[in-house]
Amino acid sequence: MESGAGITNDRFAEVLKHSSCLGQFRNGSNPWMARYVYGLIFLFSNLLAWAARDYGRGASVKMEKVNVCAGKSDCSGAEGVLRVSLGCFIFYIIMFLTTVGTSKLHGRRDAWHSGWWSAKIILWIALTIITFLVPSAFFQIYGEIAHFGAGVFLLIQLISVIGFIRWLNDCCQSEKNAERCHIHAMLIATTSYVVCIIGVILMYIWYTPESSCLLNIFFITWTLVLLQLMTSVSLHPKVNAGLLTPGLMGLYVVFLCWCAIRSEPAGESCNRKAEASRRTDWLTIISFIVALLAIVVATFSTGIDSQCFQFRKAEKKDEDDVPYGYGFFHFVFATGAMYFAMLLIGWNTHHIIQKWTIDVGWTSAWVRIVNEWLAVCVYLWMVVAPIILKFRLAAEPV
Repeated sequence: MESGAGITNDRFAEVLKHSSCLGQFRNGSNPWMARYVYGLIFLFSNLLAWAARDYGRGASVKMEKVNVCAGKSDCSGAEGVLRVSLGCFIFYIIMFLTTVGTSKLHGRRDAWHSGWWSAKIILWIALTIITFLVPSAFFQIYGEIAHFGAGVFLLIQLISVIGFIRWLNDCCQSEKNAERCHIHAMLIATTSYVVCIIGVILMYIWYTPESSCLLNIFFITWTLVLLQLMTSVSLHPKVNAGLLTPGLMGLYVVFLCWCAIRSEPAGESCNRKAEASRRTDWLTIISFIVALLAIVVATFSTGIDSQCFQFRKAEKKDEDDVPYGYGFFHFVFATGAMYFAMLLIGWNTHHIIQKWTIDVGWTSAWVRIVNEWLAVCVYLWMVVAPIILKFRLAAEPV
C-alpha cells in the first residue's frame, strides 16, 4: 500500500510539474489553482449582482409578465441582488456539503473539488437562472437570513485578521527570529501608530466640520479610546504582547471607523464627502471597483485560513493531506455571498441605493461600528483569556 501511495504521489507531482495551467484546470489536478477558479466564480457573481442592481430595472417589465415581481418596479434592484446572491449561496453550500471533511488528496471528493469544472459552471449558471423564477415573497425571508449569514462572515473574517496579527507577532517574538525581527517589528509598530494618529486627525477634519456632529465625534473619539485600551492591556507586565499587535489592530480599528463614517448617507451635513460622491465620475467608479475587488480578496483570503479555527494544535501534515480545508473554504464563500448582497443593498432590503455606490446607509454605518467594537472585544479576550485560564488552574487545589 505504501509503495502504491508513493507512486500516486509521484504521478501527482509530475502532473503539477509538467502540465500547463490549462491542463491542470482540465484534469482537476491542482487544488491550489482551484481556489482561484472559485474566486473568479465569486467575482462574476458580484458583477452580476451589481448589474442587476444598477442596470436591471428595465427587466422588471418582462419579469412582471411571468408573475415574478408582483408588480414591483424595483424588482430588479435590491431583489435582483438577492436573487444572484441566493444562486451563489446555494452553489457554495452544495460544494460545502460535498467536500466537508475531506482530508486526503486523490480521493473522489478531492477530485470533485479540484475538477469537474464544466459541470460546476453549468450548475452555478443554472442555479442563478432558477433564482429569477422564484416568487418575490421568498426573498423577503432570504433577505433576513442573509443579515445573519453576512454577520457570520464578518465574525469569521474578524477572527482571521486577529489570528494573522497574533501569528505575525509570535513569529517576531520567537527565539529563532527575535534578534532579526526586532527592528522590523518596532518599525512596523511605530508606522502603524503614526498612521492611526494621522487617520484620526483626518477624520476629525473631514467628518466633524461642525460642533453639532456629535455622533461622528463620538465614533472617532471612542476609536481613540479603544486604541489606548488595547495598547495599555497589551503592555501590561502579565500580558506582555508588545506594541506590534495593538499597533496593527489599531490600523484595523481606525479603518473600520473610517468605513463606518463613509457609509453614512449623502445629504448629512457632517459627511460632505458623501455628498460629493453622489456625482458619478471616474474616481467614484474606480472606488466602487476597488471595493468590489476587496470583497472578493477578503473572502478568498479568509476561506483558506481554516487554521485560525482549530482549537487543537495542528499535527504534522503528510504529503497526501489536503493543503487547506475544502469545507471551510466553501462555507466562507457561501456566507460571503450573503455578505456582498448586504453591501450592495446597504444592509436594508427596502433601501434605494445610488449607482456605483456600495455599503451606504445608516444600517451599514452601524454594522461597521459594531464590527469595530466587537473586534476590540475579541482581541482583548484572546490576549487576556490565557492569563485568566492560568490563574484559574493555579487556584485549583491539587
